[in-house]
Amino acid sequence: MKIIRIIGVASGWGALDRRCEAGPEALRRRGLVAHLRQQGMPVSWEITIQPQESQDDNAVMAVQALSVELSQVAGNVVARGEPFIVLGGDHSCAIGTWSGAVSRRRIAGPVGLIWIDAHMDAHLPETSPSGALHGMPLACLLGWGDPRLTAIGSPEPKFLPENVVLIGVRSFEPEEHRLLQRLGVKVFFMDEVRRRGLSEVFYEALGRIRDRTTGFGISLDLDAIDPKEAPAVGSPVPGGLAKEELLPLLRQLYGDPRLIGLEIAEYNPALDEKQLTARLISELLLSVFAPLRLPYESYHRAGKAVLSA
Repeated sequence: MKIIRIIGVASGWGALDRRCEAGPEALRRRGLVAHLRQQGMPVSWEITIQPQESQDDNAVMAVQALSVELSQVAGNVVARGEPFIVLGGDHSCAIGTWSGAVSRRRIAGPVGLIWIDAHMDAHLPETSPSGALHGMPLACLLGWGDPRLTAIGSPEPKFLPENVVLIGVRSFEPEEHRLLQRLGVKVFFMDEVRRRGLSEVFYEALGRIRDRTTGFGISLDLDAIDPKEAPAVGSPVPGGLAKEELLPLLRQLYGDPRLIGLEIAEYNPALDEKQLTARLISELLLSVFAPLRLPYESYHRAGKAVLSA
């Protein structure tokens, strides 16, 4: 199996609470790579991209600079034909991740994205109540928003709306909902997930993406998962996905050559007193990328053991 490249992204300028930018290095220092290797994952920590301090507290300029660097790193990994893991920071990192990955991969055909999140992250600067950029990355990737962010990697939109699916949404504003409706983006709200079951929704989303594209990525905001299981996030929303349902479904992606990469965002180590969220991140990564020689239950137990020091 090819080496899986981990890209840490200390993104914090997009959030109201910048402490999430410490997330990637906290995971690295506590031995995440060694633990994943022990479970059979051929993984290497490529780099941790650090933000440039803005002299005038200009968040857009800071996010732009970080996104440009991230797009180059992610694009180079994709160009080598290697899978990647991006560990954020706030979810504005998605602008750089997928701008770079898609710009290098698009020549092979259209690329899709499964966005697992409690929020839509589809605000425009003029519709956002807070002005926080981590509420805008999906809109940017669809070609809407500040041109300094939408043109990273290439000037055109990174994804066609029909090639994007959201799962787990339960907190949003009418303006971003209207944008996604107008564009034709498929959204599986949390009430539909509860009614139909996550498994049915997940397989429908996956089938939709696979049928329309030559490759796809997954961007997972940890606040998609219920706060009881993922407490260390900046914008927790009650009633989220249960990890006992999500992890086995992600396991189905192991070895899929069309999976370009996985992004996990919004880990705030300052809020992770019992390391519950750090252990969950390990479980998520093992579910997608660890070899099949062990049953799922073994990875679940392994995830519980990580980062306990």
